[in-house]
Amino acid sequence: MNEMGLLALLTRDPLAFVLALIPLLFSVIIHEVAHGWVAYKMGDATAKWSGRLSLNPLRHLDPIGTLMLFLAGFGWAKPVPVNFNNLSDKRKGLILVSSAGILANILLAFVALLCIRLFSISSPAMISDLLNKVCQSVAYINITLAALNLIPIPPLDGSKIFMGILWEKTPDFLFRLEPYGFFIIVGFLYLGILDPLIGFFGWMIMTLIRILLP
Repeated sequence: MNEMGLLALLTRDPLAFVLALIPLLFSVIIHEVAHGWVAYKMGDATAKWSGRLSLNPLRHLDPIGTLMLFLAGFGWAKPVPVNFNNLSDKRKGLILVSSAGILANILLAFVALLCIRLFSISSPAMISDLLNKVCQSVAYINITLAALNLIPIPPLDGSKIFMGILWEKTPDFLFRLEPYGFFIIVGFLYLGILDPLIGFFGWMIMTLIRILLP
């Protein structure tokens, strides 16, 4: 899944890389802001008090997550703090807050692909080609971010959605896995398991987008 990552774009088209860099970094930031915004709307102001409902990159960027965005085609920002005990409905809140970042990335991917459709109709060929490359990279990164976070491995969002659905029936091992989640993800990446998982969830997302944008 790395053939459309930022480094690949840099080697193929440096100008497109420069134009894509800012929206791609903000894709990671918007993912986290979406978590905090939904939590705030459901009664938890922790993210707001922490200054994390801001699009200021300095409040969000994680050095390792940003590096992974370049190297692996996916990355992350610092998690937005959420106190689920403050939510009006803990179970519903766990599902909605955890889903918010994924849905934000899917929406950004949809907009990028819609722009490609519009540019192909209305823009001159050279400009259209450049904008297409930028939008393709934005769509790819956002689909990859959404697909990665759908994987039900703590602390990824998919695990929290899964916990919210199961609620009191959640297996204890999921809670015990959370401190080791990052190492499990790295292990999956090293063993070649992560790419097929991202590919599967990415296929599901693209199927949804194709229904909305035939």
